Amino acid sequence: MNETRKTRVLLAKPGLDGHDVGAKVVARALIDAGFDVRYTGLRQSGEDIVNAARDFNADVIALSILSGSHLPICTRLKVLIEEYQLSDRLWIAGGNIPAEDHETLRDIGVDAIYNTSSSLSEIVAAIKEKTIE
Repeated sequence: MNETRKTRVLLAKPGLDGHDVGAKVVARALIDAGFDVRYTGLRQSGEDIVNAARDFNADVIALSILSGSHLPICTRLKVLIEEYQLSDRLWIAGGNIPAEDHETLRDIGVDAIYNTSSSLSEIVAAIKEKTIE
């Protein structure tokens, strides 16, 4: 992370999930903590997400997934992240993600997973720890 600019977090809602109140709350907490946050809005495709991450020069690619489609979404996104040469970015996912899928998501390449019960301070602290040198 370059010390002359804020850590940039791209927060996306992939797939057909239409619930984004939690994502907006997380975005606000990240902004309040000093991050530069861009929220993509609802129903983003994998291509939309990686294009936005590249254009924003995001340090963090954060997904909010409540639809239960986290495995196919992240499997597809991994291919695109590699294709767009964004593998060096911190990649996190949050939402309704069952504990039994966490290991599979980590194997796909997701760096950290946050359930709906995760605290905002936990998310903020983890991103700071992993991005600020």
